[in-house]
Amino acid sequence: MSSNPIEQFAQERRAQVAGYPKDAVFTAQSQAWLEASMRRKYVYNFDWLGRPIIQYPQDMVAMQELVWATRPDLIIETGIAHGGSLVLSASLLAMLDYCDAVQGGTTLDPRASQRKVLGLDIDIRAHNRAAIEAHPMAHKIEMIQGSSISPEVIAQVQAIARNYRRVMVCLDSNHTHAHVLAELQAYAPLTSVGCYCVVFDTFVQDMPADLFPDRPWAPGDNPKTAVHEYLKSRRDFEIDTTIPHRLQVTVAPDGFLRRTA
Repeated sequence: MSSNPIEQFAQERRAQVAGYPKDAVFTAQSQAWLEASMRRKYVYNFDWLGRPIIQYPQDMVAMQELVWATRPDLIIETGIAHGGSLVLSASLLAMLDYCDAVQGGTTLDPRASQRKVLGLDIDIRAHNRAAIEAHPMAHKIEMIQGSSISPEVIAQVQAIARNYRRVMVCLDSNHTHAHVLAELQAYAPLTSVGCYCVVFDTFVQDMPADLFPDRPWAPGDNPKTAVHEYLKSRRDFEIDTTIPHRLQVTVAPDGFLRRTA
C-alpha cells in the first residue's frame, strides 16, 4: 500500500472497482434497476443547462471524466433529439477553455475558441433547432441534418474533422446492428489516439426483448453486437471496462472504445 494518501485512495478505488463485476448480487441489482427504470422512462427526466438530455446521470459523469482526461477539441455526436447532449458536450469543452485561460493567465474570449461539437441527425425538428441555436452554448455547436451513414454526410464530417487535432466520437442515433456498425466504420477512425469512441445503448443486448416493442433494435441486433463485430477487424481500439464498472454506467456499458494506435 502506498504511503502517498492520494495514490492510496486511487489504489483502494481500483480494488473496489475490480470487485464489482465479480459481485453477483450487486450486478443483478444493477441490471434489475436498469430494466425497471427503463420501463418507467426514468432516463427522460433530466436536463443539462435547460435542455432535455436522454442520458442517465452516470453517463453524464462518464462523459465529463472522458472530456477532462482526453481534452478533445472536436466532439462528433450522432443523434441530437432535444439537444441536451450537444449542450453537455459544449459546456464541457467550454470548461476546458476556461481552465486553459486560468492556468495560462490569459483573457478568455468564449467565441474565439476552436473547440466545437458537431451534431448529426436525420431529422432536426424545427423547435429543437431553434432552442439549440438560442442557447448560450450555440457558438460551440454545429449541426448537420441527414442520415449519419449517408456518403454525403460522412464526407462533410470527414472534411470538418481534418481541421482538428483531437477528436472524440459519440454514437447515439439508430441503435440497430447494421446502422451502428456503419457509423463505427465511418466515424470511429476519426477518433484520435488516446481519445474515445463512445457507443451508447449497448445495454440493449442484456435486456428483455419486450422492453423495446416499438423499436427496430433488440437483443441480437443492437449497438453491443455492432461493437463486437467492428472490433473483429480492428486492433487499434480497446474496450475500457473500468468506466462502466466504476460508475455502474447504465446506458453504455461495454461501449467505451479507446483508440490505442
